[in-house]
Amino acid sequence: MNFKRVIFASFCLFFFQQTFAQRNYEGYNFLGIQGGISFFDIQTDDLVTKQEMGFTAGFTTRGAFRNDFDLIYGLSFQNSSVGVEGSLGGDTQNISYTIQGAQINFLGSYNIVVKHLSIEFGPVFSINGKMKLDRDEYEDYILTGYQELTAKDIQDISRFNVRLAAGLTTGLEHFRISAQYQYGLTNILGGLNGNDLENDNFKGNSSTIIVSGVIYF
Repeated sequence: MNFKRVIFASFCLFFFQQTFAQRNYEGYNFLGIQGGISFFDIQTDDLVTKQEMGFTAGFTTRGAFRNDFDLIYGLSFQNSSVGVEGSLGGDTQNISYTIQGAQINFLGSYNIVVKHLSIEFGPVFSINGKMKLDRDEYEDYILTGYQELTAKDIQDISRFNVRLAAGLTTGLEHFRISAQYQYGLTNILGGLNGNDLENDNFKGNSSTIIVSGVIYF
C-alpha cells in the first residue's frame, strides 16, 4: 500500500465532507486547525511496553446536526512513540519506537453547553507506517520474555487499525481544548504474525490519550 496515496485520498475525503457539510447543515459549521500532544501505549501480554509522548496535528470540521448534537469530521497526522523493554549483555533498556500515520475520525458530539462544552464519541480509522526503531544501536537487543526476538524484529505492525474515541471539549466559540481517549479495537501487533518469529500469536491493542487545542474559523 502506497502511504502517500493513502494520505492524498484522506485529504480528498476530508474536503469532500467539508463541502457536503456546508451545503447541508443549517446553523453553524466551522473549519478548524488542531494540534496537541499524545500519550501512546500498546496494551499487550506479549511485550513489556511503556507509554511515551508524541504529537498530532490536522484539520477538523464541526457542524450543527440536530437538537443538541453536532457532527465532527477530522483528518490528523500522528507521530506516536512507545517504549519496549529489552536487554543485551545485562544492559536493560527501554527501547523507543516511532509510529507515523494519519487518522480519519467521524464523531458525534453532544452539547452540554452549545459552542462551549461537549462530549464526543465515535470511530477513528488509522493508517500508519512501521513501528520504527529510533536508534539502530538497540536493534539486536533481546526483548524481555524472549530468547531470540530482537528489537528490530517487531517493526512490521499492522498498517490499518480501527479505534473507538471518547472525549470532552471545552472553551470558546472559536477556540477549544479537547481531551480524548482512543482504544484500538483491532490487533495492532497482528502484522507480526506469520513472519517466523519466536512468537507467532502477537496480540495488542493501542491505547492513546490526546490533549489538543483547536482554532475554528
